[in-house]
Amino acid sequence: MEYFLEPIRRYADFTGRCRRRNFWMYVLIYNIISLIISAIDVAGNSKWLGIVYGLVLLLPSLAVTARRLHDTGRSGWWQLLWFIPIVGWIVLIVFLCQDSDTGENEYGSNPKALDVAIE
Repeated sequence: MEYFLEPIRRYADFTGRCRRRNFWMYVLIYNIISLIISAIDVAGNSKWLGIVYGLVLLLPSLAVTARRLHDTGRSGWWQLLWFIPIVGWIVLIVFLCQDSDTGENEYGSNPKALDVAIE
């Protein structure tokens, strides 16, 4: 659950880097909660709970995706590829799945190296 709560705490922080594992765990937990909320909405014949959930977590999701792109050495503006159907989505998913840039880049030090130093 820490993977989900950490991006929410840093909801408007578009600086720094985010490891691949942290990003994809956030996406997994976000989607599981979204499915549960969708089921509640269907059972209650409503759509407002899902809309509120999506709007509340829009900014944290954009921020964690920008930090993930920073980790691969790209600008957060690459998220605009979501607006290009199919081709843009594929390219962005490939970018998000790539391993971290080794060492430091213009967005900060490698979080993978920091985790190894702590262990």
